Amino acid sequence: MPPTLRYLNQQPYTDTWQAMQEFTVQRNADTPDEFWIVEHPPVYTLGLSGKREHLLNTADIPVVHSDRGGQVTYHGPGQLVIYTLLDIKRLQINIRELVSLLENAMIATLADVGITANAKADAPGVYVQGKKIGSIGLRIKNHCSYHGLSLNNAMDLRPFSHINPCGYSGLQMTQLADCGVAIDTNDLAALVIEHITAALPS
Repeated sequence: MPPTLRYLNQQPYTDTWQAMQEFTVQRNADTPDEFWIVEHPPVYTLGLSGKREHLLNTADIPVVHSDRGGQVTYHGPGQLVIYTLLDIKRLQINIRELVSLLENAMIATLADVGITANAKADAPGVYVQGKKIGSIGLRIKNHCSYHGLSLNNAMDLRPFSHINPCGYSGLQMTQLADCGVAIDTNDLAALVIEHITAALPS
């Protein structure tokens, strides 16, 4: 059964995070998987290994200490976020395989709209000519994943310059709009989800 899709529009990060935690704790072996498609108001999030030294000048944008993997990132309007609430034990995949699957889904989606992108073995995420366009941060609890991926579509990228994105000083960010592609964020979500679903074990 393909995962249930939930289009949440724009939601506060903390509320969505708490809802993901509750869903994951309450689910059982028969609970269908879900994809949550969402955008967030401006927020910086620090992952479990995140260091405050990578927050350079956050100004009035809130900072949330999250329980996902990874360092620091930024979410804001115009960025596609897909939370992948998956029972990876039932799917018989491990977290490394899930990360690669999500990277490959973003790469395939970008290829669909004429953008050549790649992953890096030493720095999870998706890159276009060395600039980061897609990020991944996950948490596994009771053999189930939550959090997920973000893909920069048509957003204000300036807040990224006030952090070391993903812990990398000087890492430049890009987005579909800067690559000459105009697409509705929900249409972009549909492409990504199609590629994820096709790659998940049936």
